[in-house]
Amino acid sequence: MSLSRSPSPNKGGGWSSPGLTTPFENVSGRSTPRKSYPMNGGISGGDVSWATAKARSDQVNGYPSFSTRNNGFFSRHARQISRSLPSFVKGAEKEKLGRGRWYANSGTRTGRTMRFLGHHVWRLRLRLLVVLTFVLAFIIFYATPMHQAYRRASWLGGGSKFVIILAANQGGGVMEWKGPREWAIERDSVKNKKKYAKRWGYNLEIVDMSTKKRYAHEWRESWEKVDTIRNCMRKYPQAEWFWWLDLNTFVMEPSYSLQKQVFNDLGSNTYRDINVYNPLKIEHPFNDSHLDPESLSPVGDGKASSIDLIIPQDCAGFNLGSFFVHRSAWTDRLLDVWWDPVGYEQKHMEWEHKEQDSLEHLYIHQPWIRGHTAFIPQRKINSFPKGACGENGEDDKVHYKEADRDFVVNMAGCEWGRDCWGEMYNFRELSNKLNRTPWEKFKDGISDRVKSIKGKPEKKNKKKKKKDGKS
Repeated sequence: MSLSRSPSPNKGGGWSSPGLTTPFENVSGRSTPRKSYPMNGGISGGDVSWATAKARSDQVNGYPSFSTRNNGFFSRHARQISRSLPSFVKGAEKEKLGRGRWYANSGTRTGRTMRFLGHHVWRLRLRLLVVLTFVLAFIIFYATPMHQAYRRASWLGGGSKFVIILAANQGGGVMEWKGPREWAIERDSVKNKKKYAKRWGYNLEIVDMSTKKRYAHEWRESWEKVDTIRNCMRKYPQAEWFWWLDLNTFVMEPSYSLQKQVFNDLGSNTYRDINVYNPLKIEHPFNDSHLDPESLSPVGDGKASSIDLIIPQDCAGFNLGSFFVHRSAWTDRLLDVWWDPVGYEQKHMEWEHKEQDSLEHLYIHQPWIRGHTAFIPQRKINSFPKGACGENGEDDKVHYKEADRDFVVNMAGCEWGRDCWGEMYNFRELSNKLNRTPWEKFKDGISDRVKSIKGKPEKKNKKKKKKDGKS
């Protein structure tokens, strides 16, 4: 039944709604058969006429159950007031967020830029949080002693496994008076080794090499390098490698660790066969039939784990200004034989280079020495300045190369006709220049540019003065 419009009475009787009008006569306006009862004035529901319905409608004075809306001021203006207030609707559609809101400088370019940046920062907040966390952790790691502890730990960086032995106060004491230049050399050398050891977490043992009456023989002090290494092994029982450095050495590249420079790939960084570079012309290997295969082999057992002594060679043979010793039973035996007072008493007048010549003698005559000795290219840990070993000119195997950024330079023999302080100063300044930070390079570039600009007018003025003087 359709109720598309409200039913209304017809003038002739009945209702105008099709659903309430039936084809039967003498029935009421209801769709179900029902006995009609008399209503007001004895008129039944089926005899309702247009006049009767109109009369009843005129008697209605009001509608008590119905009240109009927006009777009060706030009721009439509530919608307008609510529109002017900020909206914080959770779950609203994205395109409607921000409608009706007020933003500072919303119409300016700055305001639009700020909204654009804020929108993208909010979208990328998780990624930015990860990046900021990483940067903060990096800053904390390097701005605190945490990175030093990491590098020093034996199970992390491994710095505690290495000991740097520096010979200080060389020649001081009763045998020689040290002047300001000698003290300046020692101060720079010690400072350089302290900085390097602190950076990588290595142990540093500064040994007082002043001439004193320590031993029975009056010249035994010049041999105390061997005894000092043995004492350091007792002092640092957890260390594995001991690096001896003379006072006239300087670490040119403090960013190189010993692990990376030498020990991470010890087999390829060293060579066991002395014939690779043999300035002493030592016959190698032994050819005696009674020796074992390891002693007859030019490379010993060929294993890097068996290396206990690492020595560089210069143009004259072994050089002990910078060398490594490994803690082992073989090393204890070597130090005992090397320090043997009998050999010292018999040969110390013949051995011009003291303990260095003694070690060469042991290597030449003792087969058990060669099996655990390895050699390292000199420029790997012990480069020379051009003044040392310079009889045959510059040697690429021996002399320092700035372009190659050699690790350590040793001003060996500078006290014999060369300027030790001048060489130390020049290499110190060169090291500082090569290891500048990006910020220091930027500042130096600006400074050099300003100096060049200021220098041009001065040169022009000098040229004018010269021309005026000639005229």
